[in-house]
Amino acid sequence: MQHILDPDTQLLDAWVTQQRLPIFRAAQIRRWIYASQAESFADMTNLPLELRKELASHFQWWTTRTAAHQKAEDGTEKLLLELADGKKIECVLLRDGERRTICISTQVGCAMGCVFCASGLDGVDRNLTSGEIVEQMLRLGRLLPADERLSHIVVMGMGEPLANLVNLMPALAIASQQEGLGISPRRITISTVGLPTAMQRLAEAAVSYNLAVSLHAANDALRNKLVPVNTKSGLTPILTAADAYFEASGRRLTYEYVLLGGVNDRREDALQLAGLLRGRPALLNLIPYNPVAGLPYKTPAAETVEAFSSLLTERGINIQVRRRKGSRIDAACGQLRRTKA
Repeated sequence: MQHILDPDTQLLDAWVTQQRLPIFRAAQIRRWIYASQAESFADMTNLPLELRKELASHFQWWTTRTAAHQKAEDGTEKLLLELADGKKIECVLLRDGERRTICISTQVGCAMGCVFCASGLDGVDRNLTSGEIVEQMLRLGRLLPADERLSHIVVMGMGEPLANLVNLMPALAIASQQEGLGISPRRITISTVGLPTAMQRLAEAAVSYNLAVSLHAANDALRNKLVPVNTKSGLTPILTAADAYFEASGRRLTYEYVLLGGVNDRREDALQLAGLLRGRPALLNLIPYNPVAGLPYKTPAAETVEAFSSLLTERGINIQVRRRKGSRIDAACGQLRRTKA
């Protein structure tokens, strides 16, 4: 059976036409899927009973099951989803004031090899389909009460999003359409370790999503060690591609920098980073490391984070230090999947 969450907008329209039904039925079905708390075709109570049965016999809705569901005191919730083939992925709901942000995955595992990240410890198994990406959005959205809606999406979960653009872009289109989740593209952020060719394709797609580039080092020697895929490009082409995306989209860039205690949090690292980003209209997210069992990296001391951020601020870099959320529920990407393997 076809996945009804496949973002091919003509799939459902074509099926409704084949069934010789009025076309408005397709819009009704979409509203039930994206704008309600419905869990099954049987819940679509303004559709004829026979139509609900036909939908159930032709389409899959939920292809995943929740293998684990963790909640933190700060309102963060994390789902471990088991896919139809038995593979597992993670996605997260974050509550911050009025914001209801979800963090979603694009691959089972990751091939980028960042040495401090739990997601890529076992490599990558496969890309997620568009429907599997959308399904994460819906599962997380259904954790909210009926009077709340998702407001932001960050594509910052398992996998490298730009390595699966072919399936990510249709999923984000559904998320941003009024017939879908109705989330403004300006509230959708795609995170990447920096794949210049794919970043160029994203710029050419004429979308207005936010782009976040994960640096983690300010020179190629250190970045090659922390983010091995950097050896294929280097920082200069990545920054050039990021600048081109800014020119094409008009959306301010964000750079991500995970602070690893004693590794990339020294004074000289801060000075190099300031030199790298000076003059670029960007926000720098400093992220104190969330430790992963079995890896040697540690969270830097609070005074080290303060000194590092102060050096950057003094040199005109616009920064924010990300407040850790969900640290007690294995919220670092890939942690929960490993504990439940």
